[in-house]
Amino acid sequence: MEPISTAGGAEEEHHGNFSPNPSAEAPPGKHAVSEALEEVQEELIEHQPLEQEDLNFEKWKPKPKPKRTLHEKAGDVKTYLWNAETREFMGRTGHSWFLIILFYTALYAFLAAMFGACMWCLMLSISPYHPTHNDRVMPPGMTMSPQLDGHYEIAFNASDRKSWKKYAKLMEEQLRPYNDAVQEQRNIQCPQDAYFMQDEQGESAERKACQFKRSWLGECSGLQDPHFGFSQGKPCILLRMNRILGYLPGHGTPVNVTCGVKKGAPESLGELQFFPKSIFNLMYYPYYGKLRHVNYTAPVVAVRFNGLQYDTHIVVKCKLNGKGIINDSPTDRFLGSVSFSFDVGA
Repeated sequence: MEPISTAGGAEEEHHGNFSPNPSAEAPPGKHAVSEALEEVQEELIEHQPLEQEDLNFEKWKPKPKPKRTLHEKAGDVKTYLWNAETREFMGRTGHSWFLIILFYTALYAFLAAMFGACMWCLMLSISPYHPTHNDRVMPPGMTMSPQLDGHYEIAFNASDRKSWKKYAKLMEEQLRPYNDAVQEQRNIQCPQDAYFMQDEQGESAERKACQFKRSWLGECSGLQDPHFGFSQGKPCILLRMNRILGYLPGHGTPVNVTCGVKKGAPESLGELQFFPKSIFNLMYYPYYGKLRHVNYTAPVVAVRFNGLQYDTHIVVKCKLNGKGIINDSPTDRFLGSVSFSFDVGA
């Protein structure tokens, strides 16, 4: 071995298995450069294109789970319904079920009580006898009878009893409440051509109703002719004005009724007769509602068609006429008028 002289002049011997530490001897700047080179190499490795093996996505897919047998699934359901180890029913213990049932019972009891209180307050503000707010009263509509299943078509042969018997039966049912004995028992005689005002009575007091006797309908009453003219080819119909609470039709003048041909020759309608008159008398108004006007009998106008042309389809329109009445609405065919048809054969 050769001596190595140091800065102090001393000599040191180096054994053969001695290797110097380059990092310890390298200057600090050199060490920083090496670290920077390593970082650059790592970045280059990250930006290298993927190998074909890396693009094989199949190996990254999760492996399919083994199929469970029906017995295993049934066991899971059974465990879910009742777990004997944890003593849970459908995933909850008895204490948990008690708390959740108590919570929802209290919640829905509170909601029901709040809803009931709101309805109670609402009912206190609403009168069962008349509307609380009634800014606009629509004009009355008009209906007719007899009608079968809502069809405004009257078709029959005068010589065929079966063809018109159903119409006569409906007329009889409609006029039964108008029997003279019933009217005299329930209702009173009223002065005609004047409104029968009863506003001075208490709100819940029962109002009296005026008589409308069946015998006033003459040949359309069914008393003289139980067939109501159908057997003679001269049918009768009944016209009613819809009830409107508190409504005063005509503004002091009776509302009258007119009928004419809507489609067809005017002469095919023939002569018309109105019973008792072609007006709705004012004494039947105003209407106070079914809770107070218990025995109220709506007035009717009976129309007898004495000269209908046989084997002809005739469309007839009857309408109300008076102040405040609308009878030509393009959207509501029952507002102030009603249309129906006749097909009469011998």
